[in-house]
Amino acid sequence: MILLSMQEKKELSLTFEENEIHPNQEIHGKIELNYNGRFDTIVINSQIENSSDFCKYIELNGKKISHPYARLSIYKKDLEEKRVIDFIAITQHVPTKNDFSKAKFRISIIQEHKEVANDILILKIIKKR
Repeated sequence: MILLSMQEKKELSLTFEENEIHPNQEIHGKIELNYNGRFDTIVINSQIENSSDFCKYIELNGKKISHPYARLSIYKKDLEEKRVIDFIAITQHVPTKNDFSKAKFRISIIQEHKEVANDILILKIIKKR
């Protein structure tokens, strides 16, 4: 019987510098890729609960980008063997019903149109007072 260590890394993991943000504040994210199998794409998807709002991506691995969509696809060939992907996103969403909204980020590894690994994190978007 083989027991997995609690310290064993996930195949794909997402972290943020902050757990709570305000509208128009940059969201600094990091993806760690520990997956050794074949894959075509890594996808980052953002969604803000109970709204049609989302986060747009403005920087990828230190390069400014303009990607005003909820989903960002990063092709394996563009990674150049990198195992860490840094990105910055931003949203103009202002919570309306409560003092905060939840922004869900989901990252996935895609191989031949199938998801082979994923991770999800949720941030709070807090109203400015």
